[in-house]
Amino acid sequence: MGKFLVDIYYVWKNELKLVFRDPAAILLFFLVPLLYPLLYAFIYNNEVVHDAKMIVVDDSRSSLSREFIRKVDASPDVEIVARLDNMEEAIDAKNRGEAFGILYIPCDFSKKINTVQQTQVNVYADMVSMLYYKSFLLSATEVSLDMGADIRVNVVGHGTRSQDNSSMQAVAYESVPFYNPQNGFASFLIPAVLILILQQTLVLGIGTLVGTHNDHKTFSMASQAYFGKNVNAARLTLGKAFCYSSLYIVISIWVLKFVPYIFSLPQIGSMLTIMAFIVPFLLAATFFAMTIAYFVSQREFVMPLFVFTSVIFLFLSGISWPWTAMPDALKAIAYIFPSTPGIHAFVKVNTMGADLAGIRFEFIILWVQTIFYFTTSVLMYHWWIRNYDPKFKGAVKA
Repeated sequence: MGKFLVDIYYVWKNELKLVFRDPAAILLFFLVPLLYPLLYAFIYNNEVVHDAKMIVVDDSRSSLSREFIRKVDASPDVEIVARLDNMEEAIDAKNRGEAFGILYIPCDFSKKINTVQQTQVNVYADMVSMLYYKSFLLSATEVSLDMGADIRVNVVGHGTRSQDNSSMQAVAYESVPFYNPQNGFASFLIPAVLILILQQTLVLGIGTLVGTHNDHKTFSMASQAYFGKNVNAARLTLGKAFCYSSLYIVISIWVLKFVPYIFSLPQIGSMLTIMAFIVPFLLAATFFAMTIAYFVSQREFVMPLFVFTSVIFLFLSGISWPWTAMPDALKAIAYIFPSTPGIHAFVKVNTMGADLAGIRFEFIILWVQTIFYFTTSVLMYHWWIRNYDPKFKGAVKA
């Protein structure tokens, strides 16, 4: 046991030296997780957008369409900046940056309402920011519900004030958003992105180190076994993983604790619970990154890998698309990646105040992933040494 720990310490120490000798590794392991969460949170810091500029194309030109436009313009989130004659002019104006959305009212808008038919309006949003889309969509939806209530009163016929109120709203309701009182993007999106940043920067950093050795066609890593020392593939894997994980314990405190505090995001979970689940998450993410890093044939290849997989991982996490609406097959695929249970656990703990029992399923999944990806990492190391490191074949055991 003593020699086992000494060998792991040897690998950990020399891998640490390797990280700090590589400027790209320092950038990806430290500067990116330090600055990227701040940049991403800053973009959505206001949570909501007020007076988002919108252009109107009113083909109905009726009193009802003018009322609809007036109410949309009166909402705090939208400002009507122009009324144009057709969609071509509106699209050109939007492309010039005069507005971020278009409201189109069809010519049969008033006719359908007066003949008790369902009508519609079309809202087009510039997806340069999801906040614009949210402002336009919610404002148009609220106005349509409000006008729909008035129309129901007119159809049913006017009675007493209480009867009219019942016709307008048969069931009284009050909307109370749980865990996101501002109903903003940052409060629900940033916690998921923070977890994903930890996983993806691990992939970036480890992939860059491995890609460097692939470029050089050698396995001459600083933590490689040397003559007279019998460091096998499992000890190499553990030593390297503990090196990366020990660095990311410190980084995780910054990313998961201080960034939400700086931007006043919801934080009602116990720090001890967060640390309890972050240990298996970092181990699973580290072994996962070590496994896929061996497919990085060149140092530069890791960047497109990062860009391509980040969107997929975020989608599979169930944040950008409702988890309950995802097919079971996609859910099974999602749980292959540590980011999925990591995001679910962090949101439950940090945003919803769950304890360790509340994330029991995710906690178990993360440990299962840790064991699985540790095994695959060891196999990849063993294969790599056997095929690409003839100098040390005699010094390294399976």
